[in-house]
Amino acid sequence: MSHPALTQLRALRYFTEIPALDPQLLDWLLLEDSMTKRFEQQGKTVSVTMIREGFVEQNEIPEELPLLPKESRYWLREILLCADSEPWLAGRTVVPVSTLSGPELALQKLGKTPLGRYLFTSSTLTRDFIEIGRDAGLWGRRSRLRLSGKPLLLTELFLPASPLY
Repeated sequence: MSHPALTQLRALRYFTEIPALDPQLLDWLLLEDSMTKRFEQQGKTVSVTMIREGFVEQNEIPEELPLLPKESRYWLREILLCADSEPWLAGRTVVPVSTLSGPELALQKLGKTPLGRYLFTSSTLTRDFIEIGRDAGLWGRRSRLRLSGKPLLLTELFLPASPLY
């Protein structure tokens, strides 16, 4: 199962440098805190609509593969993050199987819990980078994050209803 927003997310083209954009736009795109928390600060009830979740092989993550360790399997989670039931963001998380050990096994059991609620409660969370992308008038970003030094890749596409626009 897929969703048009996830297709567009995979089509994002990334800037090699941070572009000169409106400061308010950059504030959203370069946010280092939880996007879930930012949406809640807008006075909204945040929920997750699950699109796809499960193990995949390398051939299903061609965009992410160069940014992650080469492994036989990866945990893939594709969701829509909704505010008051309206989709504001499409998210795609790719987690190498080697990351899924110890406390990070919880990444497989998030269900309808927003990823940010898990990630940003961890004292071991670090971020290697944020890249800004754009496709067909929509903005997105991707980040390689680490939990206890173990990598995962998060890609987010801001949908038209998002307050980023």
